[in-house]
Amino acid sequence: MRAAAFAEPGPPDVLRLHDLPEPQAGPGEVRVRVRFAGVQPFDAGLRRGWVPPYAPVTLPQIPGNEFAGVVDQGTDAVPVGSEVLGFSVFNAYAEWIVVPEDQVTPKPAGVPWEVAGGFTAGWQTARLALSAIGVGPGDTVLINAAAGATGTAGVQLARIMGATVIGTASEANQDYVRSLGAMAVVYGPGLPDRVRALAPQGVTAAVDGAGGEALETSLALVADRKRIITLVAHDRIEELGLGRIQGRRSSEALAELIDLYASGRTQWHVRRVYPLAEAADAHREIETGHGRGKIVLAI
Repeated sequence: MRAAAFAEPGPPDVLRLHDLPEPQAGPGEVRVRVRFAGVQPFDAGLRRGWVPPYAPVTLPQIPGNEFAGVVDQGTDAVPVGSEVLGFSVFNAYAEWIVVPEDQVTPKPAGVPWEVAGGFTAGWQTARLALSAIGVGPGDTVLINAAAGATGTAGVQLARIMGATVIGTASEANQDYVRSLGAMAVVYGPGLPDRVRALAPQGVTAAVDGAGGEALETSLALVADRKRIITLVAHDRIEELGLGRIQGRRSSEALAELIDLYASGRTQWHVRRVYPLAEAADAHREIETGHGRGKIVLAI
């Protein structure tokens, strides 16, 4: 099968097309013929040489941990022909992927394939982060990098949870962040004062997807550091006493989240679709840290 993989860690150019053996489903597993796969900073970190503590890397390694496609080796619960979206740790940048049957959920008929393929990571990460800091009615939540994939999901979920939301983004993405239901502010010097002007009653929780100045702003404004989650500055969590994401992704949660989209209660923006052969270019774009919504690969 064709897959985008890296035989050694390094810059985006190490991500190349490989011809690898087709995976085969075992008991309790399904094989999915992938149509679209999401691209995210996690994948870029993996390609640069970061190894997650819970999963070994085997070279050549196929990145990608979210996908959508059609089951061609199934189970009683997920039969052949099922249209699904799902999640993994690696291996989604490929024509086929094998995962346990409880890591996929049905794709609603009205959901575009490119949306389904890049849906899982941003929405499940945002849900887990907001749950970890106990967001609910009466909260004012600061979401940094609000125009990105996880930020887009986080703004909308926090609003559904009953919170008031302030989202930081570039000047070009201010209207987009407002369309999601947040009060929008631009990055740059004076950010804490701009946030205070929008929330004179105070900020009670924060989700940081940017690091640097944005994280420092969260620290300055949120009294309880356990109610700050950073998605990027992992090396500072212990030092600063920040909150931690608890729990794991699940197909049940994914089903609820995709149903919110299918029913029109949320929106999702696919920024750009790259062909599988241009996975390196997709990584170059994701590593800029700019742009709204999601980048996906067409397999």
